[in-house]
Order: sequence, then structure tokens, then C-alpha cells
Amino acid sequence: MKAVRFHEFGAPDVLRYEDVEQPVPGAGEVRIRVAATTFNGVEGNIRAGYMQGPIPVALPHTPGLDVAGTVDALGEGVDGVTVGDAVVGFLSMVDDGAAAEYVIAPAGIFAPAPTSIPLADAAALPVVGLTAWQALFDHGGLTAGQRVLVNGAGGAVGGYAVQLARAAGAHVIATAGPRSSERVRTAGADEVVDHTATDVTTAVSEPVDLVLNLAPVEPEQLAALVALIRDGGALVNTTVWMPAPSDEERGVRGIDLFVRSDADQLAELAARVDRGELRVDVAERVPLAELSAVHARAATGELPGKVVVLPTGV
Repeated sequence: MKAVRFHEFGAPDVLRYEDVEQPVPGAGEVRIRVAATTFNGVEGNIRAGYMQGPIPVALPHTPGLDVAGTVDALGEGVDGVTVGDAVVGFLSMVDDGAAAEYVIAPAGIFAPAPTSIPLADAAALPVVGLTAWQALFDHGGLTAGQRVLVNGAGGAVGGYAVQLARAAGAHVIATAGPRSSERVRTAGADEVVDHTATDVTTAVSEPVDLVLNLAPVEPEQLAALVALIRDGGALVNTTVWMPAPSDEERGVRGIDLFVRSDADQLAELAARVDRGELRVDVAERVPLAELSAVHARAATGELPGKVVVLPTGV
């Protein structure tokens, strides 16, 4: 089968499109015929060698944390899933990923794929959708009637966070640049702050219950957001190289989010897609052979949004 792998850490050009042996599922595993994977920012950091401590991948390594596809083969002891099922999943960060024609993974990580969108597009849901869900609800405890600031709402996680927060009955304030502001407003933001023209700390006039930071801001900018949070609120931060600030005197918690795979949550997200309550946005679809170019564009900030990668071409 064809796969993209890197045999050494480094720049995007270490990624090779090559022939590899088709994997065989072991006990408790399934093999997925990949309809699509995606690019996530952490994969660029893993490839570059920046994450060898927390995410110790073995070389050669196949990237691709998101997967949408069909169950192709079952390992011993697998039940609850059958060959031909269409599924989505968030794969292990240390094992080989879905930038290939086939991938194996534990059966329990998968959820039924949404049926109302193309199967390949469903690959744009797992990692970023789960990040938004866990940030808002598992860590932020967001409930109806609260106010939430989504800082950096123009990206893929931000789009889901705005939709989910609005659906939960929260008042959503979102920061976005001119290129993404209309998309963020369409996603359901009640207020949109242009961070390129306005300081968010002056634009937010009333305290918020929760700040979700998705933007690679400077540490002092992140710390300034704490002042916008009411006593007892929280700041959830996804830029984990920069610890989340807190204010213990006012009971404001700072939480660093490390997203985890969760099949039940992913099934709920997929069900919301099928009920028309959650929109999956795909900016581009590219063939697997061009994954190196996607990594290179991401390194220069040129990706327009969520990119879906197709092993069979576009």
C-alpha cells in the first residue's frame, strides 16, 4: 500500500510518499481502509522533532491523527463493529497514523461516521471537534446563560467551539481576523472582535465566565485575558507550550488542555452533524502524495482552514 512516512525528524521534505506493507490487525484491533485523514498542527511539531518528550514516536513514522474510513478487517476478539462499517476516529499520537491507504487501531476508539456528509469530509471532525468539546464542557464547565470568549475563533477548533457554545445556550464572543470574521459570525458568534484592529481586553465590556484560548499569542497577551474573567471562572488554553495563567485570589482557574480520544463524545459530535446542528467545514481536499506540501504551507501560515487528505487523490 501507499503511505507517507518520515524516517528522520526535520523539515516537511523529510516526508516520503512510499510503498509500505499493509498492516494486519491484532487482538482487539480493526483495519480501516482510509477514506481520508487531515493535517493537524501538532503533526508538524511531531515531524520536526519538537515533541519527542511527550509524544515519543518510533521511526519511520506515518502521521495522520484523524481518520474516516470503512472497517476492512477485524482482529481477534473484536465485537460491536463489522466489516464495511463507516467510522471516524482519533488515532494514537505515538502509533502510525492514517496518512496511508490502510491503518490499524483499537476497535474501541471508533465512532459511527456521520451519514449526511461525504465520508472523507468526516475526517475533519475528530481531533478539532473533540478539542472544542473538551475545552468547553469537560474543562470549562460551560452552561446555558454563561458568557464565553473564544480567542482565535477563525481556525478549525474555533469554528466548532463557536457552534457548540452557541448550541449550549451561551453568549459567544469571538476574536477573528478579517478573512474569517464572517465565517465565525455564521457559526453563531454573538459578537466578533477583529483582533487585527482592536485590543480584545478593551473590546469585551462585561466579564465572561470562560475564556478559550486557541491563538498563539504572547504570554503577556494571554495573561491579560484573565482580567476579563469573572471570579470563579476559567481560562482553558490549547497552546500547551505556554502554561495557562490563573488568578488564585479570585478563584480563576488556568487549565492547559491536552485533547484525548473519546469515542462516546465523537459519536455525539457525529450525531449532531447528522441532525444539522453542527457544520463540518473543509477548506481544501488534497491527495496524499502532496502531504509534504501541506506541512510546508502550514509552517508558513498559508493554510486556509481544515485540509482533508485523500489517499486515492482528489
